[in-house]
Amino acid sequence: MNPTSCAFIAALLCIVSPLAPYAAEPQHQDPLPLAPEVRERCLATLRKSIKADEFWPAMHAAEALTLAGAGDEVLAELRDRLSTERNDQRRCGLARELARAGDRSRLPILFEILVDAQSNGRVHAAESLYKLGEVGDGQALRAAFEHGDNSQLRLMAAAALAKAGRAEALMWLREQLRSEDRQVRNTVAFALTRLGGTSDIQPLLTALDRETDVVSRAVLVNALSSLGNTRGSEELQRNLHSTDAGVRSLSAESAGHSRRFSCQAKLIQLLDDSTIDTRVRAAQSLIVLSLPAKR
Repeated sequence: MNPTSCAFIAALLCIVSPLAPYAAEPQHQDPLPLAPEVRERCLATLRKSIKADEFWPAMHAAEALTLAGAGDEVLAELRDRLSTERNDQRRCGLARELARAGDRSRLPILFEILVDAQSNGRVHAAESLYKLGEVGDGQALRAAFEHGDNSQLRLMAAAALAKAGRAEALMWLREQLRSEDRQVRNTVAFALTRLGGTSDIQPLLTALDRETDVVSRAVLVNALSSLGNTRGSEELQRNLHSTDAGVRSLSAESAGHSRRFSCQAKLIQLLDDSTIDTRVRAAQSLIVLSLPAKR
């Protein structure tokens, strides 16, 4: 499941009222040890999943293996697949994970797809560049941001530029959280999940209070949890028990990125989930929680 994936950046000059409801809670930086046998289960899950027929869960497994320090395995597994893949969306996924694992020679593929007006992979290219923190000279991404032919392309290009410190892209992205388009709001919320600031908490809470779709609510909850918000953290833990596989997968991934150590026991249970992406994301988060936080 990959429908809600997109990206964004941190804020400057953030001001938040100390009286705001569900204010930020301290975030934990120290790693949470993982029993050796559980770590081996996680790695076994990821090694099996990277070979699976389900393409995007396989890419998520590649990401997790790289985070676990097994980038050499990712390079060995994906290198030949890129040369035979013809779908540009999938080529973006393969190029991204090869680059994440250390093969930066694959980055030009993402820029080539980004500027190809006939390609079905332009949004995926911009998203991948954001996730990797790569902007090149910035010209292709700026053109996509300023003249993109659909909202998702503009959002993803803006996210990549904002991550590189372009304040105007960040300001524009934040404004889009008020959009009437649910998918636009999802994209901005996902971006804030990774790179938002405390000033984003109240707008996200407002969006959550009016949202009715369960997956979209999960995206907003994950953003709030990642920003240290108590309400978001509590709802994320409940979402790990959701009957919706998409919600479980999103929440399993967010538990690691937002350093929710209290989720460890449930994440271990989710290694046996019926959905491959939930299993992969649970394994990833268990590994992430066992590593020092990126500061």
